[in-house]
Amino acid sequence: MMLAVSATLPNLEANRPPIILVHGAASSAAIWMFWQQGLATHGWSSYALDLRGHGRSHPLNLSHTSMQDYAADIRVLATQFARPPIVIGWSMGGLVAMMTAAAGLVTGCIGLAPSTPARHPNNSAVIRTGEFGPEEYGITSRDPAHQPAMPDLDHEERLIALASLGRESRFARDERQRGIVIESLPCPLLIITGTNDKQWPRERYTELWLAADHLTADGASHWGLVLNRRVLATVIPAVLQWIERTVSRHKAF
Repeated sequence: MMLAVSATLPNLEANRPPIILVHGAASSAAIWMFWQQGLATHGWSSYALDLRGHGRSHPLNLSHTSMQDYAADIRVLATQFARPPIVIGWSMGGLVAMMTAAAGLVTGCIGLAPSTPARHPNNSAVIRTGEFGPEEYGITSRDPAHQPAMPDLDHEERLIALASLGRESRFARDERQRGIVIESLPCPLLIITGTNDKQWPRERYTELWLAADHLTADGASHWGLVLNRRVLATVIPAVLQWIERTVSRHKAF
């Protein structure tokens, strides 16, 4: 199985940990285009991974793919570096990022409206096999002019979002419904939410037991957290300030 990684290496001599970027369900690493550009502008190296069966990674039937499989993909990449990386994940990828952080493989974890973990699994939840597409997330058309799930994205940003779409594992989605248990994290956690995100608003994290800092992106939808360039112009510098202030204090670069 071959996994595709898009690397941006602005300054290999910079004394900073690498950043791994983890996409969400039914999408691909293509969503990180503007994040990688922004990180590079500030001198940070980043690696956007296409999870197994997604994007440019080797085609794969995802019917039985689990959340642990996705976490294993990140683990393979994280252990390639000379120093522990920082991981940033969006939506489902945010939960995969937290799973990686819980294993002690990273020095900092950032979730962009991440799927929430559980303290205890709901064992009555049914786990099914199979695949599904982006229509289950409200994307029923590939016309960029008609995307109610992307109200704050311009035409170019919507084209990137639509080009990233693909199939997803129902098994992994049902696992998230049952609950991925994470009791604690050994590294700092930052959760970013958008004021225009109806799927994962700030209120979804009110009872989160994991210690976390919070950042709100004004006007951002769920998709806007990864592709709205006006939002990212302020969010990316704020994230890097948090890393330098919080992560560096927790564990020296």
